[in-house]
This record gives sequence, C-alpha cells and structure tokens, in this order.
Amino acid sequence: MKVMDAEFAQNFARLAEDGWQLRFHERNGGNLSYRIPMEAVEEVRDDLCFDAPFTDIGTSVPNLAGEFFMVTGSGKYFSDVLRKTAETCCIIEVDSTGTKYRIVWGLTKGGRPTSELPSHLMNHEVKKLASGGKMRVIYHCHPANIIAMTFVLPLEDKVFTRELWESMTECPVVFPAGVGVIPWMVPGGREIAVATSEKMKEYDVAVWAHHGIFCAGEDFDIAFGLAHTVEKSAEIYVKMRSMSSAKHQTITKEDFIALAKEFNLTIREEFLD
Repeated sequence: MKVMDAEFAQNFARLAEDGWQLRFHERNGGNLSYRIPMEAVEEVRDDLCFDAPFTDIGTSVPNLAGEFFMVTGSGKYFSDVLRKTAETCCIIEVDSTGTKYRIVWGLTKGGRPTSELPSHLMNHEVKKLASGGKMRVIYHCHPANIIAMTFVLPLEDKVFTRELWESMTECPVVFPAGVGVIPWMVPGGREIAVATSEKMKEYDVAVWAHHGIFCAGEDFDIAFGLAHTVEKSAEIYVKMRSMSSAKHQTITKEDFIALAKEFNLTIREEFLD
C-alpha cells in the first residue's frame, strides 16, 4: 500500500487542513506528529526507503526505540499539507537507542522534520507510558485567543484552568485534569521539550506563553478537538473581558462538583478553591 492510501496519512492531512481553516496556523507555524501503529507500518513498508543515515534527535527517548512517526516538516506550511503531503511531511524511524532518527518517506523536495521534534518525541514518550500506548497524536498550534490570555493572566496552571473551565461548560468535560502553563522559552530546544513533558505527565494540553498550545490525544479527532475546545473557551474569555472588567455571574465550585457527578468525571478539585 502507498503511504497516501493509508487511513492514518489521510487523517493526518485532514487535521492539518482543519487547523489551517480555523486559522490556528500562520505561514509555517505549528507542527503535528503521529505515532504509527506497527501494523500500519507493515501495510506501507514497501513504500518506505531505509537508505537515509540516522541523525541525532537532540534528546533521548528510549521508550520510543524502533517506533515510526509521521511528522510535519520544518518550515512547511499547514496550508500545503493536504495538497502536497509528500512534500511537506515525512515518516521517521527512531533507532534502537532512542537517540537518533532517519527519514524513510516524504519531504520529496528536501528538508527535515519539524524543529520541535525533541518536544514532540519527549511528549510522545510521556504519553505512551501514561496511557499504556493509547496516546498517539501530538499537535502544536498558534490559536490567537489562548495566546492573548498569556499576556494578561498569571502564568499558573490553576488560574488558566479555572478561567477556561468557567468560560464554557464543555471544558471541564473535555479536559477535567486542567491545563498546564509554561513561561516563554526559546522554541525548538531541549529546555522547552523537558518543561512540556513534565506538564504532560499531569495534563493533555500545555499552554506555551506568547506562543501557542501543545495537545495530546489518542487519535486525530481527540487531539484536534482538545485544541479547538481550549481556543473556543479562550475566545469567549477574551470577548467577555472586552465587554466588562468583571464577571457578574459564572459557573461556581458547587456547579463544577455537580457537573463532575453527572458526567462521572474526576475533576481536579484543588483548582476549584
């Protein structure tokens, strides 16, 4: 089977297009990665090429040794992914030590995987271990409203979580553990990768101050839906703050407890006080 005939590749491109259409990306902003199930790798193996040399990842992910990932390319535009998937994306193989990778498909006109590859792989490792292998998607995007919130709120997990939960009833249902917040760091390096992976031990979404969000999910719909929900709540918050400097009513602690009981949620109670 050709890679582009595989369901995972088609869904990968669809998420990229959805993110572009919602203006979560500008120019070459954002990146996406998917840990490919081994049975899917076998289906497309004849379309892969294993001649490229291995390259240093820039970090160590021993629990991902031998895994394959589909990732967007560095400097590539999300607006092109659906129409030019093989030019803008690639499949990489992680070596047996978890310290190197090689490109086995894609980037047909040259290039390398996303500059955020260390962050993606470190967070894939965290989520693989935490979910028993169920988590497969890491999605990074630049939604305007959640970025705007990082300029006016304290960069604290509890503060951001509570404001997002209160802005839209769906939020504690979609991310009952809350969100993590990371102060501004230089993108693409090990420091931000380590900080994000620490937050991902507790949450499925991390807010990068003045930059964007980093989301994890079991599949493309869950990961994208998480990003979409966070940004919609942030949009409501921004609109509310533009109308009034104070809330006249909101969802209360007691309301959240009732919601958690009704939907059988394990909500982060320390964020309710």
